[in-house]
This record gives sequence, C-alpha cells and structure tokens, in this order.
Amino acid sequence: MRIITLLLFLTGLLNAQEGGHTCRTLFLNGPEQAQGKYYLFDGRSSQEVTLPRLSFSPVYKLRPGDIKIWLLASPVGKLEEIPPGSPEVTVPAATIDFYLLIINDPSNRLMPLRMQVVNANYDKFRLGEMLWFNLTPKHLAGTVGKSSLKLAPNSSALVNEPASKLENYPVEIYFRVPGDERTHPLIESQWRHDPRSRSIVFVFDEGKRRAPKIRSFSDFRIAENKKEE
Repeated sequence: MRIITLLLFLTGLLNAQEGGHTCRTLFLNGPEQAQGKYYLFDGRSSQEVTLPRLSFSPVYKLRPGDIKIWLLASPVGKLEEIPPGSPEVTVPAATIDFYLLIINDPSNRLMPLRMQVVNANYDKFRLGEMLWFNLTPKHLAGTVGKSSLKLAPNSSALVNEPASKLENYPVEIYFRVPGDERTHPLIESQWRHDPRSRSIVFVFDEGKRRAPKIRSFSDFRIAENKKEE
C-alpha cells in the first residue's frame, strides 16, 4: 500500500509539473500605480507583468520544475542578458500555484524591489473561505465573523467562511510583538463577505510601524475556472 500511495503521489506531482507554475503578482506596499513596465524572466522566456497594489494581477504561467525567476525593466532572452543585481527568487517544483509579492527594497540600487513567493497550493481552499498569511514576526489572534483566528509568526492559516451569505461581518484582531507579552488592538471593523470568491489576507510590516498592516484581496479564480468549463 505504501508503494502504491507513493507512486500515486509522484504521478500527481509529475502531472502538475508538466502543466507548469501559475502565479499572480501583488505590489503589497507599493505606490498607487507602479511606474514603467516590468517583466518576469524564468530562465527561458520573458513576459510582461503588472504590479497592482489593490488587487491581484491576471494569472501568469511559468515553465515547470525547479526554476529561478527575475524581475526586469526590459525583456531578455538569455541568462547572460540579465543585469547584475536584478531581483530574483527561486520557485520549487512542488510550488505549483503561488502569489508573487513585490516589496520595496531600497538596498537594491538597480531596482529597489525584491520578490517573495507565497505558496498557494491549497487544494481544499473552497469558495467563501479565507487564507491568512502572516509575513511578520508577530503573533495575531482574534475573531473573523463566526470563526476564530490564531496566527503564529511567519505562518498561514485557513479560516472557515466568516459569514453565510453576501453580508457584512465583524472583525476583531489583536497582536503581540516579540519580547512583549502585552496584547495590542490591531483592528475592529466590519468586512464584506462574498461567497463567490476566496479571500486572501496578508499581514505585513511597513517601515518602522509597531503595528502590522492587514490587506485583504478577493481571488475569483475557482469561480472563473468553473465558468470556462
């Protein structure tokens, strides 16, 4: 049985790899509109991409396998053409679907940006549910509608539907910083639930602020795929 299970897993992984990677870009702490054009190069080909701040980009497809991708100001066709110092990140073969976060990085003189891959291989991530990514060293806890939330530093958590229909629901979140056992309020608000989409929520630090920032985005990819079928 173990051999059969392993073979089935490897077969599924190989089939997924043959289809390549898919990703959506997001400029989390960027300006309202990113300046100029940007291109992703996966070692073989370049494609123009957008760096939206308030929504996800369209879905981009990349070649399968363990790959390295670069963010460039102009397209290239060969590795030798990549300007030294260009932002780069490695994507493991098993990370089939991911969000590519673009983050300000003043230390990069060529292009003041860096990239971070957030694995989105959640097969059981259903419409209406929420996927939280804590990109900070801080602890978060609270309630999201009718669901509770506990989020350790640099972790992710899947949260059940916070409401049952298209309606508002309460959100109350607290945080703790490393080395401090005190709990600080972060957000107390009303959010809108849309059962037609999955919600992706990022918690991230910005500048020297003690309190992290929270941004929620709707991903209608499942609903869009069903329409295409």
